[in-house]
This record gives sequence, C-alpha cells and structure tokens, in this order.
Amino acid sequence: MAFIDGTALSVALPALQTDLKATGASLLWVTNGFSLPLAALLLFGGALGDAFGRRRIFGLGILIFVSASVACGLAPGIEVLVGARMVQGVGGALMIPGSLALISSHYPAEVRGKAIGTWSAFSVLATTLGPVLGGLLAGAGLWRAVFFINVPLAAVALAVVWFKIPAEPAGPGERRVDWWGAALVTAGLAGVNHGLIQWPKSGLGDPQVLVPLAGGALALAGFLLLQQRVREPLLPLDIFRSRPLCAACLLSFLFYMGFHGTLFFMPLNLVQVQGYAPMLAGLTQLPLMALLILLSRWAGRLVDQRGPRLPLTVGPIVAGMGFLSFALPGLTAGPGAFWTTFLPGFLLVGVGLGLTATPLSTAVMDSVPPARLGLASGVNSSVTRLAGVFAIAVLGPVMLGAFGWALESRVAGLGLSPDALAQLRLEAAKLAVAQPPPGLPAEVTHAVQQAIRGAFVEGFRLVVAVAAGLCWLGAAMAAWGLRPAASGGRPGARRTGD
Repeated sequence: MAFIDGTALSVALPALQTDLKATGASLLWVTNGFSLPLAALLLFGGALGDAFGRRRIFGLGILIFVSASVACGLAPGIEVLVGARMVQGVGGALMIPGSLALISSHYPAEVRGKAIGTWSAFSVLATTLGPVLGGLLAGAGLWRAVFFINVPLAAVALAVVWFKIPAEPAGPGERRVDWWGAALVTAGLAGVNHGLIQWPKSGLGDPQVLVPLAGGALALAGFLLLQQRVREPLLPLDIFRSRPLCAACLLSFLFYMGFHGTLFFMPLNLVQVQGYAPMLAGLTQLPLMALLILLSRWAGRLVDQRGPRLPLTVGPIVAGMGFLSFALPGLTAGPGAFWTTFLPGFLLVGVGLGLTATPLSTAVMDSVPPARLGLASGVNSSVTRLAGVFAIAVLGPVMLGAFGWALESRVAGLGLSPDALAQLRLEAAKLAVAQPPPGLPAEVTHAVQQAIRGAFVEGFRLVVAVAAGLCWLGAAMAAWGLRPAASGGRPGARRTGD
C-alpha cells in the first residue's frame, strides 16, 4: 500500500493539480503532508512495536492508513486532502517499520541479506504497478481512485496479519514510550518544512518563514537534548557510535533526497511540459523498476558474501550519472523521443538503485543487536523518508525560485506591460500550468507559453544536477565509513562500537 500510494500519486499529481486548482506549493504539501508525519514518527512506530508487539502495531497502522486513504479519495478540496494525507502518514509510520522488523526477527544473520532482498523485490514489484495505475486512472479522470486502491489491499493484508503471522510477546519490563520526543520531532520537522516551502513566496525575512524555521530548529534541538536525558529515548543517540551505521544513514539521506526530488518533478515535466499522456508518463519508470527488481536479490547475496562497501560506493555513482543525464533534454518531441532523451537516465538510475537499496537496508540492520531490530528498522525507514521530506522542502523551493527567475528572464524581451508581468508572477506559483495573462496578442501568448515550458526545463535541470551531486557525496560517505569485506565472508555483522 505504501509503495503503490507514493508512486501512483506522483504520476497523478498533474491531474490532481488541474482538478483542485492547486499551486506548486500546495502540491509540495500534498506530498510532504504524508511524508512529514511518516518520517517524524517512524522511530516512534518502531518503538511502539518493540514495546507492545510488532504484529499488533503493524495491524493498527494498516487500519489507520486505509481509513485515511478513503478520506483522501473523498476530499472536496486541497486543504482536506492535505489533512487526510497527514493522518495517512501517521498510519504509515506505524505500519512500515513493522514489515522490515518482522522479517529481520524471523531470519538468521547469514541469510538476512537475501531475505531483505526478497522483501525489496516484492516491494518494488508493487511500486512498479503504481505509476501504471496512476497514469491509467489520471488519464481517465479518476485520480481519486489512487487512494481507493488501498481498500482491497488492506483487507488482504489484515487477513494475512491475523492468520499467518504469529503473535509476539510484548517487550520485557515496564512499557515506556517517548511520547514527548515524538511530539518534539514532529513539531520540529513541521516548522522547518513550512518555513522552507514558504521561503520562495514570502522571502527569508518574512515572519511566516522566520517563525516556523526558528521554532522548528528549537524543537529539534529540544528533541536531541531530551534524548540524552529520558530513561527510554525514542532515538538512543549511542546507536550512532557505529561508524558504519552513521555512514549508511548519511548515504541513505543523500541518495534518497536526490531520488525523491527528481521523481517528484519528473511526471510534471513529462506530462505538463513534454506532452506525454499520464499513462505513458507512468510507463517511463518501468525500466528503472525492472532493473531494481532484477538486481535487488543479487545485491543482497553480494552483501552476504562481500560486504556492503563496494555496491554502496558504485551504486550512487551510477545513479548520479543517471540523474545528471536527465538535465540533457530540453523541450523534446514528446514520447517518440523518449528512447534517446530520458530512457538512458532511467536505465542508469535503475542500475544505481538496484545496487544501493538492499545493501543499505542490510547494512543498517546489521549494525545493531537483535533487541534493537525495531529501532534499526525505524532508523532505516525514517532516514529514507526524512530524505523525501527534505527533498520536497529544499528542492521544491529551489524549483520554484529557479522557475520564477527563468520565466522573468525569458519574457523580458516580449514587451509585457507592468500589469501583465504582475499577473504572470502570480501565475508562476503554479509552475508549468501557469497561464499567460489574458488579452495579449496571439503571437505573444504563444511566446509566453513557450517561456513557461522552457523555464520549467531550466528549473528541472537545476534540481537533477543537485540530485547528482547528492548521490556522489553519498558515495564518498560509503567509501569512507564502510569497511572493505574481510576474507571469508561478510564483515562486521552486529558490531556497534566500530
């Protein structure tokens, strides 16, 4: 459900934007309204699973997630949709850590990499269906059905949880959960996210930007201080004494920040600028997903035999090359030119992702003792999702700012009146669906439309260039922090004091 929901909605965003008349900033909130509570509360969900039973919390997360999905599908406007997405994120935070923790607790260390590779492959198989379903439904004017897909999936998942997964005893001792820590980290991320998204519209000196940023920073600082003082912290900071764990987390954050930022804007580029039908825009991601499926289990076995350093260095380098290749096409001839414009990038990113995803999850899970598997699962998932939050909160404003600057530059010689320029600046908040001011001559209107498309391409090029740099920086982190494989098998499993 979580993987299908994310990829299907990304392709449906252009139709959603048109139907609900959403601005670019509103689209950022549709994504981060889900991703923010998900990232903030994943550790909380992992801790709840360790304290009250992973099976129980996993099932509760599914119930909350599917209930919020129905509310999303029925939302009459953008505000209600964002609110329902936030509740959906809470359900996901309870649901997602349980899946990896349940697998890790049922498989011994010597085959855990292969098991997690199988988990990754089936997750990606579900993810592969997302863009196709999203494109089909959006093309038919049924983007709301993206959320209703979760209803039958939830029914099947709950049946499997009830009948097939054995109940686990609650954690030993008194049940303590760091509720204040969860509240502080959620408030902190929400403040920083709001301030960053508001920045391009209001400017850094505006109270709507400064107050959320300062409040968010204070809340996050309070969270870190609290974690050093409470008896059972949400995030025990001593877990980061392991250099391999720190390196894997930094790589995960940098790599997935570039990945999520690029794939957020890719469907908008293909549908609104390049002229792809929504279904074709969804199909463009199939080569990437196919390579991830083909390489996930092999990469898991490679980690079991050789350790994670090699794939976690090479994979991000290759993915960064793929992201940078997305900056080469300008305004293309549409789907007919896909094979020579965007396909090479998708292939490179697919290879890089296939070499990276499973080794990253395995490296994190092998850095903690068995009693902390739930915590490690939460760390692994929350870092990945937190990267998605910051991808939208940072690269979203980068795109909005670059688009506005490029549009101003491109229309500077068209002789627009001050009133027309003011109207166009307001329209720039909608990104590629911005409309030329009314009343212009036909040839000027066409020139403004071309300027809007070209400005989006310029902003997209900047986003993917930043994504490539993030991947290459992550590769350097892996080369520095992960030890090479020792002779005779997998290195360093369960060593937390490296």
